[in-house]
Amino acid sequence: MRPYELIKAKRDGQPLAPDDIAAFIAAYTRGDVPDYQMSAMLMAIYFRGLSPEELTAWAGAMLHSGEVLDLSDVPGVKVDKHSTGGVGDKVSLSLAPLAAACGVKVPMISGRGLGHTGGTLDKLESIPGFRVDLGIADYRRLVREVGACLIGQTATLAPADKKLYALRDVTATVDCIPLIASSIMSKKLAEGIDALVLDVKTGSGAFMKNVDDARTLARTMISIGEGMGKKVVALLTDMDQPLGRAVGNALEVVEAVQMLRGEAPADYTELTVALTAQMVLLAGQAKTQAEARAKVETAVRDGSAERKLCELVKAQGGDPSAIVDLSKLPRAEKTSPVTAARAGYVTGIDTEGVGLAAVALGAGRERTDSKIDPAVGFVLEKKVGDRVEAGETLVTIHHRAGAALADVNDRLSRAYQLGAQPPAKRPLILERIG
Repeated sequence: MRPYELIKAKRDGQPLAPDDIAAFIAAYTRGDVPDYQMSAMLMAIYFRGLSPEELTAWAGAMLHSGEVLDLSDVPGVKVDKHSTGGVGDKVSLSLAPLAAACGVKVPMISGRGLGHTGGTLDKLESIPGFRVDLGIADYRRLVREVGACLIGQTATLAPADKKLYALRDVTATVDCIPLIASSIMSKKLAEGIDALVLDVKTGSGAFMKNVDDARTLARTMISIGEGMGKKVVALLTDMDQPLGRAVGNALEVVEAVQMLRGEAPADYTELTVALTAQMVLLAGQAKTQAEARAKVETAVRDGSAERKLCELVKAQGGDPSAIVDLSKLPRAEKTSPVTAARAGYVTGIDTEGVGLAAVALGAGRERTDSKIDPAVGFVLEKKVGDRVEAGETLVTIHHRAGAALADVNDRLSRAYQLGAQPPAKRPLILERIG
């Protein structure tokens, strides 16, 4: 069928044949289908959706639009983790070496921060010398020899997704579950993995603001993975407040190392352990949930996870002494407090607001070409449920001289909600799917 006929069929709610979908996406990737026709198709999908068969075909066509890595010559089960994004979400920094220390092979291709969410690559690059631009040969070698490698997406992996993502961003079709799911899964399945653990966020700092949408997204991604012969498990997790206490690139690296030393905030530690345990199970390194969790906790306790992080940093060109001595990481010149106007309990935190304050400070980016400052950010001294007195510090801002503190301070002050009574406790891990 011609592009016009496919667009019209989807607009009218008619099913698209898998071969037609594959040909349409291949033609778009080559440049034979113009942006205006793909824009029309995206909007038709936004309103009409994709059936399970169509979705599998759409994701498969995106996956095979470029190179699909084959890591079958690397011994062991290859397992990755993907988060749908949040504020203070530095889990990958500790999870990758922790899983590798437990015998899991972790090929991880990550992204940069955009909007209110942080990016794993930006955080890693705050470690002096760390390279995320390694080639595929080095990526393959490090997964084999070190047990993990964390790099950015190459031009040859899922190129259709790169074109489609940019188009969705300007055509109001970003928040469409079939398109989100196929975008994520096409990139992840191109890595050469055997299994995947998904951390699907929901709450004020997540793209999926409510649990039902998060659950639908999780099930959609699991369906795509299973349709391509991969084992996929999802945890629905809370992003109604930042994860841990650190927000900002080098500050989050510090907290990640502290987690591997058993010294990090309880919520961040619990989520990292839970997600890593799922990876250990999928890799066949444990037979039960309890055994997997015990193995992960042992790797923290005996120091093997932190040693694996140092090994990984060195292998990717970074300075491992900055992991041993955290004062060698980038540090801001000044700190300033954000204080409470009155006494009460923290009943809520506008997490997206905190993320946007980080962007305003220079810790995040509004555009893909924006420069970030790895040293600046926040430490949340109070979180949801904590008691606070008038004048007490809610957040400590780490900043450079001359930073636009008034705007950042105002954003953070407005992000905190105080009440007379403590709020009901919300679970960190809402459910497991898969």
